[in-house]
Amino acid sequence: MMSNVTRVFRKLPSTYWWANVMELFERWAWYGMFMVLALYLTGSRETGALGFSQTQKGLLMGTVVMTLYFLPVITGALADKFGFKKVLIVAYLILTTGYYLMGQFTSYTMMFIVFFYVGLGAGLFKPVIQATVAKTTDAETSSIGFGIFYMMVNIGAFIGPLFASDLRLASWKYVFLMSAAVILVNLLIVLFFYKEPAREKNTDRLGKALVHVLKNIGSALSDFRFVVFLLIIIGFWSMYNQLFYTLPVFIEQWVDTTVVYKAIASISPGLAQAFGTPMGTIAPERLTNMDAFYIIILQILVSSFVMRFRPLNAMMGGILVCSIGIGLWFITQNGLYLFISLLIFGLGEMASSPKISEYIGRIAPKDKVALYMGCSFIPLAGGNFIAGLLSGGVYTNMADKISLLRTEVAARGLSIPEISGSFTQNDYLSRASELMGMDQMALTDYLWNTYHPSRIWMVFSGIGLATVVALFLYDRLWLRKK
Repeated sequence: MMSNVTRVFRKLPSTYWWANVMELFERWAWYGMFMVLALYLTGSRETGALGFSQTQKGLLMGTVVMTLYFLPVITGALADKFGFKKVLIVAYLILTTGYYLMGQFTSYTMMFIVFFYVGLGAGLFKPVIQATVAKTTDAETSSIGFGIFYMMVNIGAFIGPLFASDLRLASWKYVFLMSAAVILVNLLIVLFFYKEPAREKNTDRLGKALVHVLKNIGSALSDFRFVVFLLIIIGFWSMYNQLFYTLPVFIEQWVDTTVVYKAIASISPGLAQAFGTPMGTIAPERLTNMDAFYIIILQILVSSFVMRFRPLNAMMGGILVCSIGIGLWFITQNGLYLFISLLIFGLGEMASSPKISEYIGRIAPKDKVALYMGCSFIPLAGGNFIAGLLSGGVYTNMADKISLLRTEVAARGLSIPEISGSFTQNDYLSRASELMGMDQMALTDYLWNTYHPSRIWMVFSGIGLATVVALFLYDRLWLRKK
């Protein structure tokens, strides 16, 4: 067994390994920024954050990431036309400058434009690096090759937020500088070490190549069964992406993480200092990052377990477990409880997410597998957009601390200035606390017990459960009849 693995490793060319290194760094840069982005966009201005509303945050994040997942349709054609190396160089130049600029602008319009610019760079990168892995592996090496690749994705996604969490305590600008610097490393790798993999060059004009790609997508989407499945899976991604869009903000606003810090310190004071903040708390992104940690250590075990089930059954079971996990996230304000509920959520994610791609590969006609796989971006795009909307208006009405406090202030007839550039969110909280005769912890507990913001997770859990029911009906009333 070991000799077979060793032989496979030796067969993988250097370009494959450099592609994996670049994937790790790109995910480091992206998730280092993205895991804390919701906090940066909505945090109080005197902390260096931007002070946008939850609705603004949701629209910005959802729209840009949706576009990012649609872009590979076009950018893949660009890579085939102009070459992988050239497109990667352009992608890294865009990402480096884009991440830097994200830390320089404070207006909503400019932030939207710059983040869209970053999304363009990520959209250029994504299909090229995956195509490189595909073209540098064969029938013997592809299983291990893609396994290593997805491990790199999760390692990068785990490392990035760890660095960002420490850097943002010094200055939010350092988070974006970190992402820019990491991408610069990738630029050096592609310039000096990356070799263009063997590929069939596209000699068609770019316009003709794009028309051909769009026609192929139209051909795949003429399969009504396939389209129904893609639409159903949007529900899963709408629920799952609350890990990034809503969870960090909810922890910041409602959860007492000093309990977590003290629990860790009772086991290892050094670990508590390394994992926590100087204030004796745990940063929200450190807690949400446990999802990536669980995937790194448990994905192989979970994949080995679910491989015995039909992909659709494994998918339904995984989404059901995921829905239970997200529904349990905040029965209590005790942050320790999140470790368990995030584990449940992560186990469901590990069981269901890989099965989506496997199922698409199985239902595709033999001569259209790559085409159908290319359409798997549609539920990701739709799920991110809907996740953004849910984390905006729905979160504002049901769980946003500032919005609920405004309701309470109005009900009591208190007079407090509106939040502005000179009167921040934290100023509003302090004034309300003073007028209501409560300290900040007592105010948070009062709002929690009065308005029950944790009900927002029942909404997201409900979306997941509805997805499971839709998949069950899709399987029993349609597929099995046929």
